[in-house]
Amino acid sequence: MIHRAIATALGAVGYDAAPARSGRHALSEIALDPPDAVVLDLDLPDIDGQDVLEKVRHFYDGPIIVLTRRDSEPEKIRALDGGADDYMVKPFHMGELLARLRVAMRHHAKPLAEPVVHAGDLVIDFRLRLVTRAGQRVRLTPKEYELLNRLAQAEGKVVTQRELLASIWGQSHATDFHYLRILVAQLRGKIEADPTAPKLLLTVRGVGCRLAVNTALPSPA
Repeated sequence: MIHRAIATALGAVGYDAAPARSGRHALSEIALDPPDAVVLDLDLPDIDGQDVLEKVRHFYDGPIIVLTRRDSEPEKIRALDGGADDYMVKPFHMGELLARLRVAMRHHAKPLAEPVVHAGDLVIDFRLRLVTRAGQRVRLTPKEYELLNRLAQAEGKVVTQRELLASIWGQSHATDFHYLRILVAQLRGKIEADPTAPKLLLTVRGVGCRLAVNTALPSPA
């Protein structure tokens, strides 16, 4: 039941959940196809979750959130010392789990190989938190910058609507699609040469958005 509930909640905000039914299965899956994050129950049918945590930390450096009934201080200390990023005790609220998961993933986010991203004549300097277009500074609101930053970090890949809504406004707004439509329109008005025919901030209908990074500038006439 918990597998299904967590998988449903993760899917609703754009994540792809891959449940493992045992400790050995989890170790195998994480080794073969490292996920972006792990939610680990300590009460597993074959191996104690603390031992799984210890073993997995030998080859996996992503975020791990422990989710368990064990509420004793020694268990918490062992898990946190063993490499867990967070420790949640059942019963839990799904919104809190998703929030803690986002925090853990941000802490583990790898910096871009290049701190400056180019998309046409748009330049995003993450180090300076500076956005320019054709050499002129573009002044963005905090949410406009957060949207642009999130898309730039995806390096040209599509980011789902739900994931953008949850990361910018929080899980409670994951289905408020009009929020995103308005913000996208505002941002296009500042970064696109023609907001009615966007070349940089592209929408994949019914899925999400992407930033056309490294697009070539048009040839001079």
